[in-house]
Amino acid sequence: MRFDVLTLFPEMIEQFSNFSIMKRANENGVFELNVINPRDYTEDKHKKVDDTPYGGGAGMVLMAQPYVDAYESIDAAENTITIMMSPQGEPLTDKIVNELAVFNQIIILCGHYEGYDERIREIIRPREISVGDFVLTGGELPALCLMDAVSRKLDGTLGKIESAEEDSFSNGLLEYPHYTKPREYRGLKVPDVLLNGNHKMIDEFRYQESLRRTKERRPDLYEKFIRNSF
Repeated sequence: MRFDVLTLFPEMIEQFSNFSIMKRANENGVFELNVINPRDYTEDKHKKVDDTPYGGGAGMVLMAQPYVDAYESIDAAENTITIMMSPQGEPLTDKIVNELAVFNQIIILCGHYEGYDERIREIIRPREISVGDFVLTGGELPALCLMDAVSRKLDGTLGKIESAEEDSFSNGLLEYPHYTKPREYRGLKVPDVLLNGNHKMIDEFRYQESLRRTKERRPDLYEKFIRNSF
């Protein structure tokens, strides 16, 4: 997997790959990161990449020329997809993450200010994705969320691929509760079923706990799961 990220703040993206599991994945060659700053492609001598909106209004709009030229400078693979991080996009889900994980290359556009000149959308034709019904200062944090989520699906990122397969949402349910040592802490004990070594019983316990937790915390997911089970 290769991530090509168009951003005005490359340090935010580059630092991301230097920590924890992502650092190990990067060092092991699970993914490659290429960061492109549209300021390097602007035709303005002051490196300007934004301007006031036609028709008036508050804020600044990202100019088409620097972003389109920066985008067209990327050496695209045969199996690639372009993503625009935008609050107007479709909500990011585990299903979408799985769809993205099959690509060899993901190009990500990070916006700022009042947003993009609409001609960027018209020329590049990206798939627009949102991380929630709220607005952030820029697209870097959403881009990092997407990169982290996709990277977890790639073989070699996690110690065991089963770790990703058992995550919340992977089967439509929230993940079951976890326990570790000690067996008792402040009067709270680890459920006996997890200590008996019977993996069939443990799997059933965890499944029932996933159902219970999903029903309590995300009834929308629970109802969808039940409908799809029949």
